[in-house]
Order: sequence, then structure tokens, then C-alpha cells
Amino acid sequence: MIQIGKTNKLRILRETSVGMYLGDEDNNAILLPTKYIEPDFHVDDEVEVFVYKDSEDRLIATTLKPYVEINHFAHLNVSEVTRVGAFLDWGLEKDVLVPFKEQKNKMLEGHSYVVYIYLDEETDRIVASGKINKFISNEVLQVEQGEEVDLLVYAETDMGYTCIINEMHKGLIYHNDIFQDVKVGDNLKGYIKLIREGNLIDLSLQKIGFKHVLSSTDKILEYLNAHDGYLELTDKSSPDLIERRFDMSKATFKKSIGILYRQRKVTLHEDGVRLIVNPLS
Repeated sequence: MIQIGKTNKLRILRETSVGMYLGDEDNNAILLPTKYIEPDFHVDDEVEVFVYKDSEDRLIATTLKPYVEINHFAHLNVSEVTRVGAFLDWGLEKDVLVPFKEQKNKMLEGHSYVVYIYLDEETDRIVASGKINKFISNEVLQVEQGEEVDLLVYAETDMGYTCIINEMHKGLIYHNDIFQDVKVGDNLKGYIKLIREGNLIDLSLQKIGFKHVLSSTDKILEYLNAHDGYLELTDKSSPDLIERRFDMSKATFKKSIGILYRQRKVTLHEDGVRLIVNPLS
């Protein structure tokens, strides 16, 4: 079965003046236009192509790779706004449409938005929607506290950044839990920090608990090894300075230094931290 909006593996059936016809196991055929044919394509070869409708609403195959396939989220740029909606660049010759009814706020040319790409069942056309909440739900959670997850940042609020979690749920990273540059459209690795009443999810970009502290000790050791075994920060250093240097809170820094000290890997001084060259095991 040829699937619209997805990459298909199809067999080359025959070559014509307008291109090659490709087929699936159900004897469905589709045209791969000449401009997409590569020199090593031959009849009976299996090739991977993306299937969608062209500007004349004909089903067509292409060897171009879109930035996203259907049933996924992506951060895309608006190339044009017309009387029917906003058109987004998704890597193919024909842009994907976000109808006005699928725009949470009016989209502007030259701006980028997080959208969901899907196949409109009525028209069999690939479209996009900016109404993210229609396609995610926290009603039944498939994540657990402490779990590592994939995040797509899709909105900034007064409290922090709202993220799509594993393309299924939504959660929030609070501003005071962020120790790196974050912006809408970023794809990040994160962690489920807390699941609150009502299945509200708090997120973190750092590992939770002791695992996070161990990861932070590794950062500090790497720095010491790269800087002649010396770090000029102490427990009296400002939180901002620690955050800029290591992307971690002052509390995490102090815990990590404490662990390294107890492991006899560092010595503590008024002017900073020094690496023990041959630490005891």
C-alpha cells in the first residue's frame, strides 16, 4: 500500500518519457518524475521515495526528503500567507498549508511555528495545524517520574517553556530550572521531574537526583583536566558565575564538589579547587 505523507519503499516498474512508474505489492502505481530520477535507478530496483500531492493535486513520488512526515511535530518557517492560510517550507517544492482555522494565532510570513503535520481525511491532502493541544494529551500518561524523554519546545510563558513530550504529552520547564539557552523550536533531551495532581508534568533538562549530581561531577572533572587541574570557583562564588561556567545551579555545584572531595579527587582552597594528580581509590 502506498502511504501518502510517508517514505515508501517501491519497485521501479517501467521507465517512460515523463519519468519512472513505481509500484507496491498491491499493484498500485505512482509516477516518479524525470527530475527526481538518479543515475543508478533501474527497472526492478527498489527505491525509497516520499509520496504527496503536487501543485496540481496529483499523487506524486519524490526523492526529496521533507523536514517532517505526517503524524509528527516540527518547527517550520512561513514562506507565504495567502487568502487560504499560511504556507510553510517543509523541504519540498510544494509548501504545506496551515488553514486559518488551524492557526492558534495568525501566522506571519518569515516567522517560524511549531506545527503538527497530518493527512486531512476529507481531502486526502497533507496539511499542518498550529493548534498543538488537539494532538497531545495528558489524560493517560505513558511516562514516569525520572524518565528521560524527547522534548520539543513550542511556547514560552511567564513561568517557563511549554514542551511536547515524546510527541504525546505536554509539560513545563520552569525558568529557574533552566541553565542553558532555550528557545521555541528546540529539540532537547529532558527528564520528568515531577508528575503533579491532574497529570501536570514538570520537566528538567538535568538528570534528576543523585544521577544528576554524578553527571555534574563529571563536568567538573573534565574542566579540571582541561585547565591544569585548577578551578577558580568556590562555595562563595556567585550562582550566576557557576551557571555560566557549568550550566548548573550553585546547590548542584556544591554537592558535586563535596562528592569529589570525599572521593579524594580534589582539594579545596580559599582561591578555588585543585585536582589531586593521583587520587586515592
